[in-house]
Amino acid sequence: MIPTSTLKRICAESTDEYTLLRLTPQHIELAPDAVMRMRRAAYDADVAMVYADFYDADGSLHPLIDCQAGSVRDDFDFGHVVLIKTDIMQEALDATDRDFEAAGWYDLRLRISEYELPLHIPEPLYAVSASRSEEEGEAQFAYVDPRNRKSQIEMEEAFTAYLKRIGAYIPASQVTRVDVGEGSFPVEASVIIPVRNRVRTILDAVGSALAQETDFPFNVIVVDNESTDGTLEALGGVRDARLIVVDASRLEWKHYGIGGCWNLALDHPLCGRFAVQLDSDDLYSGPDTLRRIVETFYAEGCGMVVGSYTLTDFERNILPPGLIDHREWTDTNGRNNALRINGFGAPRAFYTPLARELRFPDTCYGEDYAMALAVSRSHPVGRIYDSLYLCRRWEDNTDHALPIERINRNNHYKDFIRTLEITRRIYP
Repeated sequence: MIPTSTLKRICAESTDEYTLLRLTPQHIELAPDAVMRMRRAAYDADVAMVYADFYDADGSLHPLIDCQAGSVRDDFDFGHVVLIKTDIMQEALDATDRDFEAAGWYDLRLRISEYELPLHIPEPLYAVSASRSEEEGEAQFAYVDPRNRKSQIEMEEAFTAYLKRIGAYIPASQVTRVDVGEGSFPVEASVIIPVRNRVRTILDAVGSALAQETDFPFNVIVVDNESTDGTLEALGGVRDARLIVVDASRLEWKHYGIGGCWNLALDHPLCGRFAVQLDSDDLYSGPDTLRRIVETFYAEGCGMVVGSYTLTDFERNILPPGLIDHREWTDTNGRNNALRINGFGAPRAFYTPLARELRFPDTCYGEDYAMALAVSRSHPVGRIYDSLYLCRRWEDNTDHALPIERINRNNHYKDFIRTLEITRRIYP
C-alpha cells in the first residue's frame, strides 16, 4: 500500500519521461534490458502504464494476466514493479482530491486506466529474491479481516469515485423492491446443492438442509453432475420425500458446470419461491437458517439475500479469521462496492423467478458472483450479518492449493464478468 503523498513525492522527483515504480518491499533484480523493453512496449502501444511477468524466488515463472476494463478489484496483481508515463502520472495525481494512506496506489491506477488500460507484457523481465508470504492472509480473506476495515473504507471511497467518473455508479433511486409474494409455487423454498464426487460430505450437507425448522414447506434439490465415487448411490439411501435428486448423467448435454446445475434446479417443476445455496461440503450453522433467509426476503423485498459464514476445518473447528460477514459491502453502497471485491458471501439465496430470468453462466467458478452482480444492479440485496453457514476448508476444496495458472484463469474470468457488468451499468 503506497500513500498518495509518497506517490506525489516520487513523481515530483522524476526527471524522465517514464517512472519505474516498485509496488512491494521485495528486492527486485531487473533483467539486463528490462527497462528498455518496458519503455519500448509503452511507446509502441502508446499506453500510460506497463507491467510484466517475473521469476519467483525459486526461479519459477510467475505469469500475470491481462488487464481488462473489469480488472477493478483492489488486489489485481501487477507484480512488483510497473513503468508509468510520468506526465500521465502527474495529471492523475493532480486530479486526486484527497491523500489516501491505504488506497493511494489503487486510486492512481484506476485514474490511469481512464486514459487507457495498462499493458501486460507476457515476458519475465525481473526476478524477486523472496516470494510473498502465503500467510498474509490467507490473502483471499484479508479484505474481510476487521483489522483491515480502515483500509477497506479508503478503497471503497476511491472506487466509488471512480465509478461515478466513468458513469457506472448506481444510486439507490435505481434499485426497486421485488414483490416476492406474487404467484404460486410448490414449496416456499428449495435448498439447491450441485454436487460431483462428494461421497464423503454430501450426506452431511443434505442432513443439514433437511434439519431446517420452518413453518413453511421446503425441499432440497440435489443436482448430481455425473459423480463416479458413489455420491449418487449414497443419496439414494436417504428416505425423505423432501429430497429431490436430479441425475445430470441422464441428460443429453454432458458438460454441465456448477452454473448449469443451478439452472437445472431452478427449472425443476418442484423448485420453490426462493432458491437457497448450500455447497456439497458445507453445512448450515443451525436449524433456523432457512427461516431467517425467507423472513428477510419478505421484510425487505429483496431479489437476493446473503448471510454470513464461519470458516472452519473439516471437523468444524473455527479457522481465522472466523466469521466472514462481508461488511466491506453494505446496504447503502454494496451494489457498487461489490464490483471491487471477489465475492458476496454465503449462503446466497435468490428469488426464483428473477434467477430464472437472469440465468447462471454455466461455469464452475464465478457463476454465483455473476448472478449476484446482475441482481444487485436493479434490486435490493438483503444482508444477514450473523453466521448462518459453516464453510469447511479441507484438502478437497475446489480452491485448495491451486497452481498459478488456475488462479490466473479464475481471476481473468471474474474480471471478464466485471467487464460485462460495468459496461451494462454504463449503457443500460
